[in-house]
Amino acid sequence: MHLSFLVPADCDGMRLGVFLRTRDVSAGCIKAVKYHGQGFLADNRPIRTDERVRAGQEISFALPPEPPTDVQPEPVPFSLVYEDDFAVVLDKPAGIAVHPTLNHTGGTLANGWMNLLQSRGETGVFRPVNRIDKNTSGLVLCAKNAYATPILSRSAEKCYLALAEGELPLGPGKIDAPIARRGDSIIGRCVDPAGKPSVTEYTVLASEGGHSLLACIPVTGRTHQIRVHLSWLGHPLAGDTLYGGSTDLIRRHALHCAVLRFSCPPQGVRHRAVSPIPQDFSDACAACGMPEKEQLIQLIATILPLS
Repeated sequence: MHLSFLVPADCDGMRLGVFLRTRDVSAGCIKAVKYHGQGFLADNRPIRTDERVRAGQEISFALPPEPPTDVQPEPVPFSLVYEDDFAVVLDKPAGIAVHPTLNHTGGTLANGWMNLLQSRGETGVFRPVNRIDKNTSGLVLCAKNAYATPILSRSAEKCYLALAEGELPLGPGKIDAPIARRGDSIIGRCVDPAGKPSVTEYTVLASEGGHSLLACIPVTGRTHQIRVHLSWLGHPLAGDTLYGGSTDLIRRHALHCAVLRFSCPPQGVRHRAVSPIPQDFSDACAACGMPEKEQLIQLIATILPLS
C-alpha cells in the first residue's frame, strides 16, 4: 500500500521525520519504511528523514511487506462487520479465543481471519487493536497494517452489554478502583490499592428479576476489568464463575462487546459498528424479565452514537 501527504504551509521547513509524526505515522512505521521498505519520496524524489520538507511537496511512501506469520488458516466462525484498506471489525462468538496461545494454537479468531484471507487469495496478518476474553462475545477491531494500528488503538471506544446479578438503580454510575493480579489464581484479577488505575463507566438500562442490564464503557483497559469491577461492587456477571457469578441463567459470563466506535485513517472518518445480541445473552435477559430483544436493540442504538 502507498500513502501520500501534501505538506501544508504550517509544516514548511520541518524535518521529514517530524512532519510524518504530525501525519500520525508512528516512529516504528517510519523506521520500518526506512530500513525495510523502499524509503520516502518528495515529489517522486528520494528524501531522507533528516531533510526538511517544503510547503506544497507531496511526501509518499510504500508500507513495507508484512512479516511472515505462523498463524495457520482454519475455518472458524465469525462475522465480518466492517472492512476498508486500513481497518476491519470482526464479530466473535463466545467460546472462541481471539489469538493462539502456547497451549491453544488453533481454533481462534486469528486462524479464522487468515482462512478468510486465503479464500480471497490475499495475504496479511492478524493485528487486533482490542482483545476480548474467550467467552466474551462481540466486536474486535483489527488494523490491516502497521500505519493504522496506533491510530485505531488511540481512537477506539467500546461499549459492552453486561448482565449482572442483583438489581442496581437505573441510570449512570462509575467504578474507579485499581486492579491487580489475584494471588490465588493464574488468570484471576482483583481490586487492590496496589493495582493499576482502572475506571469503568456504566449505565443501568434495566433492573428486573434479581438482575441488572448495564451498558459498560471501560475507560481503561485492564484484564477482566468489567468482570472484576462488577464483582467488587457486589454484582458479579451472570455466568461468571471465576468472580462469583451463577450459571443458572447462562453458561458463560454474560458480557458482550456490542458497540465499537473508531476513527479510520488517513482522513480520520468516524465509524460505528454494532454487534447483534447473541441468543444465549438474549435468553438470559428474557428469563429475568428484561426487555425483549427488539427493545434491547433500540437501547443499543443510543450507546456511543456516531455524532
